[in-house]
Amino acid sequence: MIKKIFYDDCIFVAGANGMAGSAIVRELIKSGYGDKNSYGKILTPSRNELDLSNFNSVQKWLMKNKPSVVVIAAAKVGGIYANSSQAAEFLLENIKIQTNLIENSWRYGVRRLLFLGSSCIYPKHSVQPISEESLLTGSLESSNQWYAIAKISGIKLCEALKKQYGFNSISLMPTNLYGPGDNYDESNSHVLASFIRRFYKAKMEKSETVTCWGTGNPRREFLHVDDLAKASLFVLEHWDIKGDSSPFDSNGEPLSFLNVGTGKDISIKELASLVAEIIGFKGTIKWDKSMPDGTPRKLLDISRLKNLGWSPQINLEEGLKLTIESFKSQF
Repeated sequence: MIKKIFYDDCIFVAGANGMAGSAIVRELIKSGYGDKNSYGKILTPSRNELDLSNFNSVQKWLMKNKPSVVVIAAAKVGGIYANSSQAAEFLLENIKIQTNLIENSWRYGVRRLLFLGSSCIYPKHSVQPISEESLLTGSLESSNQWYAIAKISGIKLCEALKKQYGFNSISLMPTNLYGPGDNYDESNSHVLASFIRRFYKAKMEKSETVTCWGTGNPRREFLHVDDLAKASLFVLEHWDIKGDSSPFDSNGEPLSFLNVGTGKDISIKELASLVAEIIGFKGTIKWDKSMPDGTPRKLLDISRLKNLGWSPQINLEEGLKLTIESFKSQF
């Protein structure tokens, strides 16, 4: 395969302080990008340096710094409670951030762009495992529809600019992510991060019970953020939508977005037990069935990305052990 990005590229990672963005920066550096000896740069402006929600701010910054490659890992994210209680913010902030970045990247000469979406873009009752063709074939999960609609808009904007103007933009749809740098806030975290915090706190406080939301029956897929970082670099380097080996949909049209995950899922009950076991919590796990479950099952079909040559490397138990150690050192 002919590489699509180079060591002398100026690479802008939007959201570089977040879990996904920081992992992508680590992978880029590890792989030789951003090396001054090769005239490469990796740009990671802070929020104080660049307000991604302000169109003019993004426009001026891109005109001044002239990145050749852009990775959009910036987004407002959160769990079920955050999504349902901050509907307007999840829709407004995410649409502003991604539109400002995508449109200005196109207008000001970015050669290659990667947009990170989310598996929540797919209908609540998709056929499992979920293929890329499932997009827009049914109703979304109501608890995170605001975030999902924003992400769908980002995918479609990339697709439209590619179709109409030839803009070299690609998208990845990651499954549920975990790993170092996750958000462990009690009310805004995702399920796995909330479990780690909850069970660790229970162990430290010698609590006899831990209460988790829902029935525990839904099944979820989890991808270590370092595997996402490797997938992101892989597609930046090798995925050419117009290439002979590029994945096509069921209608024979080139796909502009691909799923990325592990191809394996686990029930929330099983996940809670596994986290408790690794942390060493010996008490009872109770389930608050008055709280929402969300989508019954969400398992991605990752065959297209695997056929391109990428596959996940970190299994869930190994990844959880690494993540829990990272959490302990952080807190």
